[in-house]
Amino acid sequence: MNPIFKHGPSPVHRLVLVLLCSATLIFFDHKMNSFEPARGFLQSLVSPLQYLATAPKQMMNWAADNIITRRQLLADNQQYKINELVFHEQALQLDIVQRENNRLRALLASPLRGDAKKMVAEILSVDSDPYTHQVVINRGANDGVYEGQAVIDDEGIVGQILHVGTTSSRVLLITDITHAVPVRISRNGLRLIATGGGVIDRLTHNYVPHSSDIRTGDLLVTSGLGSKFPEGYPVAKVSAVIQDESRAFSQIQSQPVAKIDRLRYVLLLWPEQNNLQGPNKSKTLPAEKANIK
Repeated sequence: MNPIFKHGPSPVHRLVLVLLCSATLIFFDHKMNSFEPARGFLQSLVSPLQYLATAPKQMMNWAADNIITRRQLLADNQQYKINELVFHEQALQLDIVQRENNRLRALLASPLRGDAKKMVAEILSVDSDPYTHQVVINRGANDGVYEGQAVIDDEGIVGQILHVGTTSSRVLLITDITHAVPVRISRNGLRLIATGGGVIDRLTHNYVPHSSDIRTGDLLVTSGLGSKFPEGYPVAKVSAVIQDESRAFSQIQSQPVAKIDRLRYVLLLWPEQNNLQGPNKSKTLPAEKANIK
């Protein structure tokens, strides 16, 4: 059934009208920004819908980030704890190395005569027998060590080599009851014999007349007699002078200047006369070739 009246323009006219309106709106929007407020208003109306549309994705991303972050924090925390333990252990090692370095520096700075060779040795063990004062060092016949060789630390005389092995040697300390060393008082040159008394911090001096000029605090040094120890090396300091007229001789005691109970490194000496006549003169090592372990 055909309508009686035709309403509105034809489709072609409508298309042309729409195109003209569109071109007009595009021109005014591009050249004059006339629709910017309307666009902003429409954007504001659409924004809540955009937030709602992206909310699930944001929640999933937030949850994933938090789970990953927590796991990462736990892993990082565990790694930091491990690193802290490693750094503490390294700090302890550095502290030990620094202390040993200080000991070696003090040892090598000991007042050696120019004609003396020297070699650093490390204490390997201490004799457990309470009636003997002996230690074992890591130098032996392969290093040119010989029996009777003088051993010192950075303060003074420690003892002498008692037995020599291939790679190690036994040192008899000056505090051993069987050890004696000729000494003299540096102040006046009075000669004495320093004998070990079996006590780690005490030496005794027998057969000293009451008339001898000895004072507490006098420094005792090696006299060079007996050709065991070079002359002039510190041995002990007088700690007690007891002059009892009821006794035939004075009672003299001294304290070793060497750290007998705290030895870690020692020096082996080759005096000039031993370099020329000693039993192992061909194996004597100069100071700059001495190995430090």
